[in-house]
Amino acid sequence: QVQLVESGGGLMQAGGSLRLSCAASGSILSIVTMGWYRQAPGKERESVAVATSGGSTNYIDSVKGRFTISRDNAKNTVYLQMNSLKPEDTGVYYCKVVLRRSYGSTGSYSQEFWGQGTQVTVSS
Repeated sequence: QVQLVESGGGLMQAGGSLRLSCAASGSILSIVTMGWYRQAPGKERESVAVATSGGSTNYIDSVKGRFTISRDNAKNTVYLQMNSLKPEDTGVYYCKVVLRRSYGSTGSYSQEFWGQGTQVTVSS
């Protein structure tokens, strides 16, 4: 089975920086996407940043210019560098990995795995 282990969350004052990491282990064959999602108190979970296998990245508008997602494919790890943190960045951050599985000579399907979540709290 695949496991995702997150680290790097914590408490930070506004304007500070944090770096989140998520390492995938287990039966890893082909990673389609790796991304970060967050859920603030009383709000629905939202996509923060996603990195595709082709190298493209996507960010929610509120973090553009402040957050950077990166991947180390050799280590099956995704990072989220968060700079200029704001109180509205507070929430539980979850790592998600989408894997591509193949069977036979032509069949394929996707599997989705989530990390345990790490708390990020930004004080004003």
